[in-house]
Amino acid sequence: MMTIALRLPPQVDLPDYQTQFGEFIGVGPNGNLWVDGCDVATLAATFGTPLYIISENQLRFTYRQFRDAFTSRYPDVEILFANKSSNGLAIRHIMNQEGAGGDCFGVNEMYLALLAGSNPKSLVLNGSNKQAEELEMAVHNGLCINIDAEDELDRIDEICRRLGKQADIGIRLKLDLEALRHRTGVAMHGAGTMKEQSDSTKWGMTREQTVAIVRRAQAMPHIHLCETHFHLSRMNNDPRDFAVMAREMIVWSAYLRDQTGWIPSCIDLGGGWTFGKPYGTGPGAQIDDASAPTPDDYAEHCCIAIKEEAAKLGLPLPKLRMEPGRAISGPSGIAVGQVGAVKQGQHKKWVNLDLSTNHLPWAGTMAWYYHAVPVVNSGVAGEELVDLVGPLCNSDEVGARRRMPPLHRGDLVAFLDTGGYTESCAARYNAQLLPATVLVRGDQAEIITEREQLKDVAGRFRVPPRLLAGSFAPAA
Repeated sequence: MMTIALRLPPQVDLPDYQTQFGEFIGVGPNGNLWVDGCDVATLAATFGTPLYIISENQLRFTYRQFRDAFTSRYPDVEILFANKSSNGLAIRHIMNQEGAGGDCFGVNEMYLALLAGSNPKSLVLNGSNKQAEELEMAVHNGLCINIDAEDELDRIDEICRRLGKQADIGIRLKLDLEALRHRTGVAMHGAGTMKEQSDSTKWGMTREQTVAIVRRAQAMPHIHLCETHFHLSRMNNDPRDFAVMAREMIVWSAYLRDQTGWIPSCIDLGGGWTFGKPYGTGPGAQIDDASAPTPDDYAEHCCIAIKEEAAKLGLPLPKLRMEPGRAISGPSGIAVGQVGAVKQGQHKKWVNLDLSTNHLPWAGTMAWYYHAVPVVNSGVAGEELVDLVGPLCNSDEVGARRRMPPLHRGDLVAFLDTGGYTESCAARYNAQLLPATVLVRGDQAEIITEREQLKDVAGRFRVPPRLLAGSFAPAA
């Protein structure tokens, strides 16, 4: 009889830095920026720039903070990693080893998670306009499908009957959120209060729609009702507002019990939760400083709200799923660029980098804040106020009005907390090639995403024969 050894996730040992930007990112013994046990200047010389660098240990450490915060307060918890925030295969393997589930959008994110060996029962498929291919893949592999369209249940049922399969489903809710009618969040989600912002999005089913879906699903032998889901998203830094959302999900569970007899055995709290650093990590660094909520803050408020409301309404405690998003992936990474042209204007100085808003999309489209530091002598105080810009044909500001030491051609600049929504959102504007990504653990560095080559871009293009003839065929 063969015995399979249980593989435990590796121990995470904290390094000692002169200055800490994170548990595994800081100023190392030679005064340079280090990721875990590697000098970032050496990594840039070895792998080139622009470059993404991910700390494996930081990713594991931050995941464990959320896991431990919730499991110490609640009996049944599953953390879903936001695959959309960093969808590389190596990242998914790390999350698998940690025991994380996964939130998937679209057939390709789902395929990558399955390719990495993720447990399908720990994966959830979301999306407002799911295609037949992704529904079929989800049914084949046993993912929970969160319904977000009125005809989706019938489409899933047809696939189940055709394939002879069963399907687990959840329902994405359109919560009322009356308690947030006068609460405001960050402007990145549009105008209005938090309730108005939530109401204006495409997501979720109303109470009436949810009841109708449950009743129809109860009559379908191939369908198993599993959970309800909601995603409040990144609207502010007050965990009490997320507790409002969590409490209302229990209210909806009681409503569904009374209307249909079904009590969701699991509620998925979504996420969009943030994290803070002394230098700030969010929009304009206005709120995501050291006062931002911790995993313990989110867990404390949400778990209390769920327990109180369940007791009040006579409901059993459901399993909790959540997807903290950027709060897990963000702190794990940095992005490094090399200085090119430095231009002094009459009122402003521009420092050009080979790193662009193609590589840091939120820096351009959302005025997102990434703290910038020089890679060499990272602890040196900034003397000059400069605009850090990329090489694209637009303004391409990756860091406006940053206090930096004098920078010259060939120097290196790093942007911190770029582990989420950078590589997965990167663009090719101006035919710029996508960077490599290096994974660091201790003093070991390995490429996990190859640097793009021109053939990768040009190979997608096709020229119709008539245009070839018009350019090259001999004249008649």
